Amino acid sequence: MTTRHTRRAPGTAVFLIACSTATLAALLTGCTTADAICRSGQYPVQYVGATGGDCVDNGHEVPKGAFRYPKDKTPKHVDDKWDRYWQTHTLDEHGAIIKAPPAS
Repeated sequence: MTTRHTRRAPGTAVFLIACSTATLAALLTGCTTADAICRSGQYPVQYVGATGGDCVDNGHEVPKGAFRYPKDKTPKHVDDKWDRYWQTHTLDEHGAIIKAPPAS
C-alpha cells in the first residue's frame, strides 16, 4: 500500500495562521465595520428643524441652532437605528421631537 503525500505551496501554513489570528482578534475585540458618526473625542449634533448634522469636539458648546441628541436616541454608527430615525425626525425650537420637513 502506498501513501500519497501532497505538499502545500511554501508559506501556505503561515498565511492560514495569520488569517486565523486576524479573524480571531477582530472577533474578540468586538470591532465593527460600520462607520462611526463622529471621530473619537467628538459628539454628534443636529440642527433644529432639519435633518442635517455635525460633529462637535468634546468640551465645546453645541453650535447655535443645533441640539445634542437625547442620550437614549444618539446615533453611534452610520445607518444604525438612531441614524435612520433622525433622518426623518428633528427637534423644533421648543425641544419637541417632530417629523422632519420634506427634503426640497
